[in-house]
Amino acid sequence: MGPHEINEELLRRRKDLRQGGGSKAIERQHAKGKLTARERIERLLDSGSFQEVDPYITHRHSGFGLEDKRYPGDAVVVGLGRIDGRKVAIAAQDFTIIGGSFSEAQAQKVCKVLDLALSSGAPVIFLNDSVGARIQEGVWSLAGYSELFWRNTQASGVIPQISVMLGPCAGGSVYSPGLTDFVIMTEGISHMFITGPEVIKTVTGEVVDLETLGGAQTHADVSGVAHLVARDEAEAFRLIQQLLSYLPSNNASPPARVQPTDDPGRAEPSLDSLVPVEDTQSYDMREAVSLIFDRGSFFELHARFAPNALVGFARLHGEVVGVVANQPAWLAGVLDIDASDKIARFVRFCDAFNIPLITLVDCPGFMPGTVQEHGGIIRHGAKIVYAYSEATVPKISVVTRKAYGGAYIVMSSKYVRTDLVYAWPTAELAVIGAEGAVNILYRKQLAGVEDRDEAKAQFVADFREQFGSPYAAAASGHVDDVILPSETRFKLIAALDFLRDKQEKSLPKKHGCMPL
Repeated sequence: MGPHEINEELLRRRKDLRQGGGSKAIERQHAKGKLTARERIERLLDSGSFQEVDPYITHRHSGFGLEDKRYPGDAVVVGLGRIDGRKVAIAAQDFTIIGGSFSEAQAQKVCKVLDLALSSGAPVIFLNDSVGARIQEGVWSLAGYSELFWRNTQASGVIPQISVMLGPCAGGSVYSPGLTDFVIMTEGISHMFITGPEVIKTVTGEVVDLETLGGAQTHADVSGVAHLVARDEAEAFRLIQQLLSYLPSNNASPPARVQPTDDPGRAEPSLDSLVPVEDTQSYDMREAVSLIFDRGSFFELHARFAPNALVGFARLHGEVVGVVANQPAWLAGVLDIDASDKIARFVRFCDAFNIPLITLVDCPGFMPGTVQEHGGIIRHGAKIVYAYSEATVPKISVVTRKAYGGAYIVMSSKYVRTDLVYAWPTAELAVIGAEGAVNILYRKQLAGVEDRDEAKAQFVADFREQFGSPYAAAASGHVDDVILPSETRFKLIAALDFLRDKQEKSLPKKHGCMPL
């Protein structure tokens, strides 16, 4: 065979690779509104940037018909590429080959590309579309999963890991996405669950459909597994690209700064009247976020999960920051189990990847009740204070209104080593609200007063002035400055600029014991 024939053989094999599990399997994939693994890679990565790794690997197992199902690449396409010019590693499961089932060979490929991502300091993207473990391979498939989970854990906090659910994900296969930093699901296409509807019915008698059990809406609204939900694959790819624009490539570098287009000195007079005079009235913290940070830059995560808290990325004068905020428009911004987990996880990610934290505080406390107490609100609430106390990135907080009791402490207070704490004139910092405090402290005095309402109103006013006022907190250094809401943006930009080179060392230890 001459050189020409040898080269032709290679080109033929490359052409065959694009056929995956065959034309009929590809047709079935398209009929479900799903792209193939290679089509997905082509849509997501910069044109011509993909460099495939291990395209010819096949499985080595026999039995149950596997000896007749040896496909080059074995149900996953992996390699290196670029998104908006930035290098990334990618692994895309191929459902057209044995349902994308996870095999020993697939594990070998995915682990290899994850190792390459770690050694080169590049984010890794997993495009998941698989029926789960390849049952015919028995423990070899499970061992492959174990290898992947170990690497997911080692990569955690070193490189960003993004899982995109583009099909089913059941049993052991859900743990790799669960170990990654972000999970994006697609409506009507992706599902995630440990045990499927049939198993649940057999074991417990409960009847549940796939969508209710583990669809995108369920994991976005109820479980909090999904950070983002896309209407289709095209939107999922846009979300990946948008998310990556806020992230550094690894933990040794900061996020990319963009050329600012928004005036750093922009004042927002409407902020001065955003917080209602009556403390029982709500307002939308998203409005404050939209006015303080660079216009249109807020990229919210977990938007539908625990809506009493807001988390997401934004930019201040072109610099990426992590935003944490209470949402008084939902349950008065109270902290509950889900909100606690949501905040703590986001804070830890930002700290791991050198993203400064900006916290907007308006929280009356933790959610009361037996459901919360029996669900471990003590343990979950402790996660927030642990995360903030552990974080060494620049931390700045702004108290807009209520900061009561334990909520005051955990929401990036001064003495969990927040660098700068600002307060609006509407801020109230106290053990409990003035009304509740007066009911306890002045119970006897009020009992014997003829005009009880007038006396109580005076006690409340006096208490707020003495204990709840931002000026009282500022007088003792618990607040670094009281600022006009309209000047918040300028103050934060100046503070962030000063803190950019902050260095803080933690005590030497293997790791802490977070209250999980």
